[in-house]
Parts: sequence; structure tokens; C-alpha cells
Amino acid sequence: MDFNFTPLFVAVPLAVSFLVSVSGKRLRWAGDVLSNLCTFSLLVLSVIAVRVVAVHGLMSYGVGGWKPPLGICLVLDQLTVFMLIIVNLVGFLVNIYSISYMEKYTAKHRFYALFLLMLAGMNGVVITGDLFNLFVFLEIASIASYALVAFGTEEEELEASFKYMVMGGLAGLLVLLGIAFLYAHTSTLMMADVARTLGEKGNPTIVFFVSVLFLVGFGLKGALVPFHWWLPDAHPSAPAPISAMLSGLLIKTLGVYALIRVFYCVLGSGVVRPALMALAVISMLAGVFLAIGQSDFKRLLAYSSISQVGYIILGVGLGTPLGILGGLLHLFNHSIFKSLLFLNSGAVVYATGTRDMKQMGGLRERMPVTSNTSLVASMSISGIPPLNGFWSKLIIIVACIQARHYMYAFWAVLASIITLAYFMKVQKHVFFGELKQNLMSVREVPFSMQLSMVILAIICCVGGLLLLPGISESFLRPAADVVVNGSEYARTVFNSLR
Repeated sequence: MDFNFTPLFVAVPLAVSFLVSVSGKRLRWAGDVLSNLCTFSLLVLSVIAVRVVAVHGLMSYGVGGWKPPLGICLVLDQLTVFMLIIVNLVGFLVNIYSISYMEKYTAKHRFYALFLLMLAGMNGVVITGDLFNLFVFLEIASIASYALVAFGTEEEELEASFKYMVMGGLAGLLVLLGIAFLYAHTSTLMMADVARTLGEKGNPTIVFFVSVLFLVGFGLKGALVPFHWWLPDAHPSAPAPISAMLSGLLIKTLGVYALIRVFYCVLGSGVVRPALMALAVISMLAGVFLAIGQSDFKRLLAYSSISQVGYIILGVGLGTPLGILGGLLHLFNHSIFKSLLFLNSGAVVYATGTRDMKQMGGLRERMPVTSNTSLVASMSISGIPPLNGFWSKLIIIVACIQARHYMYAFWAVLASIITLAYFMKVQKHVFFGELKQNLMSVREVPFSMQLSMVILAIICCVGGLLLLPGISESFLRPAADVVVNGSEYARTVFNSLR
């Protein structure tokens, strides 16, 4: 191609974030208009990128005209475009939802500026082919998310943000330390060059030590048990759009995706796969048992995220083509239905002023759109057919059985049954039953919030179509093949540079 648009995934949101921050105070409409145009443009670029990579193969870009491995390298491959679709689709829909929801907060333009900064950081993590810039973009997204968690400036938000910042800072430090050891051993920061160098003169001791650092660092970002301590406070305290972004995108991009890319494409997954599978099952079970006793709507959803990340890591940790396919499909599905559930919870809080499910009931009469979309998302996350969550969980369970990990399959089924139990609890206490007297005046949320929820619910209903041969071969399976053939990453990148 004559024009390589890869840098636009970072440059566009950074530029618009700056414009919104300087113009939003004087022009109240600027934040809404500019941020939605920006996120829509990023979604369109992501769709174009899927087609471009399918036709031309992997694309690389040397920042500033410096040829890798001397310069910073951006890489656009099938796994990258898969993640870009997820990040920018959910980001666009959450941004639409924010138009009405964020009216109750002051300095709305600052919210949009931080939101776009976080989106730029996540896109940067996805497209970078350089380890140090992976850390830089990870920190950009993290710092923006710390501020967004505290955006309400109440005591609960500030405390949660501080805890999140401390744990996020520790995770970043571990990742940076791992990068430093790799650089000292390989004298390069380009992922493909690190992978090639390790293949030629690999030091098992260094690789093992760095793997432990990355596992803990990215595990903290991805909220794997026992590195999940920050999540149950941060996710409920944040405004609903940010809760959706944190749970639907941030822990996947900064944690799960980074872990997959580094271990499968750079270091080699053999060292950590048994640990990944063990942590996955612990996360699945701990998440569901912690969630089932919660009465705080958003806190229940936060613990549920820990459990669902376990499914993704279990599929990827199996290392088989079917397991990796199921893990990536569940990553996509969880981004959709968990974002929807947090937007549902935000709509309920917006209308009722409380997150306590014991004070709710009968909201189905007053909030039919929120209620029906929440039911779709609840059934999807519980693995009820034919919704999207069913297909990804089924593939992961079948992959476990094929690999003769029968107990892992059993724990996955058990966790799904318990998930159904606590989401039935949500439906019973929030939307069904008798409408309480103090909720008689409750009304459905504004149209922009409804629109985002309905679109996400539709995706939950049709998400299984990703497995159809035509769609799967152009979107899902190529992304899984990048992970399965991770040892070919270095060769493919260097071939694209010639």
C-alpha cells in the first residue's frame, strides 16, 4: 500500500483529546461531537484494517522513518485488527452512552479528553511492535483510567482510584523490570527482534525470570486471581461508562492481550502455560463464589469479570488451536456482554440513585429497554444458547476435553452454572417482582443510553455468527492462527520490512 494508516489509531484520539480539552469548556457541544466523531472514525479504520490485512498480510510501520530494529515499529497483523475491532467498537458505543450519562458530572469535556487518552493508550498497546512502547502505551491508558475512576471525586471514588493506582504502578514496575532484563540480554526492544535473538541464543534462566515478572505484571493488569485485589473497588466506584471500559476493554488489552502477545509471540508459551491454566481455574471459581454473595449491583459485576477472564486464559493457556480460538472468541464476547451489563447497571443507578439490589425490584415495568437488554446479557454471560457466550464457553470446554483436561472442563461447567445462579438473582432483585413504592416515579433512561444498550444486546444475540465459515475465516480464525503460530511472528514481521 502507498499509505500506511497504522499510526492513526494513536494519533487521532491523541489529537482529538487535546482539542476537546482546550475547546470543551467554551463550547459545550465540542466534547460530545468531537469524541463521537473520533471514536466512529477509529471504528471505521478498524473495519478497513481487517480488509487490508486480509488482502496484503501483515503490515509494519517504522516510526519517524527509522527502519526496525533500530527504530520503533508498529505492527498490524490479524490479532491486532481483531483487538482493534473490539476496542473501538465498544469504545464508540460507550461514548454514545456517555452523552446523556455524564451530564450529571461537572467538567464533561475533561471526561472526554481522558476517555480518548485511555483509548489512544489501548490502541497503542495493540499496534506496537516494541516492548518499551508497549510499556509507554500501557501507562498512558492506566494513568487516564486512574483519573477516570476518581472522576466523581467522592470519598469512595478517590479511595478506589488510589488503590488502583498503587496496584497499577506495581504492575507497570514489574513489566518495566522484565523489559530491562530482556534488553540487557538481547540488546533490542523490538518484539520480533527479541524473539529472533532468544531463538538464537536463548538463556532459559533469563526467560524464566522475565516470564515470572510479566506473568505477575500483566496478571495484575488483567485481574487474575490472586492479583485481582484492586478490581472490586475500582470498577464499582467509576462512572458506568468507565466501568464498562475497564471491565470490557482495559483488563483485556493491558492484561490479557499483552500477556498473549508477549508469551506466544516473543518469549514462548511453554514455560507459563501450566501456570496460566491453574490461575484461570482459580480465577473462574473465586470470581463466581465472591460474586454470588454480593448485593451491590456493580460489585457483583466486577467479581464476575474476574471469573470470565479465567475462561479466556483457560482457552488460551491450553495452547491447542481449538482452545485458543475459544479463548479469543470469549474475549470478544465478554467485551460485549460485560460492557452491556455495566451500562445496564449505570442505567439503573441513573434512574434509581442506588446500587443496592435489596432496595430495587419491579423495574421491568418502568425500564423495559434496560430490563430486556440486561436479560440478554445475563443469559449470554451464563452460557445460555443460542447467545454468543454459549458458543465460546462450549468451544473452551470441548477443547479441554480434547486435550484430556477433564477436571478443567468440569470446573468451567460448574462456574457457568453458578454464574447463571447469581444473574438470576440479579434479575429477580432488580427487574422482576413487585415495584417498590419509592420507585414509582422511575423512568427509562435517555435515548443515547438506550441505543448503546440495544446495539450491544443485538451483538450478543448474533455473536455466534462469528463462527460461520465466511466470517470466521476472515476475522476470528486468522487471529487465532497468529497465536497458534506465535513462533513465526519474528519471521513474518521481518519479511514485511523487506
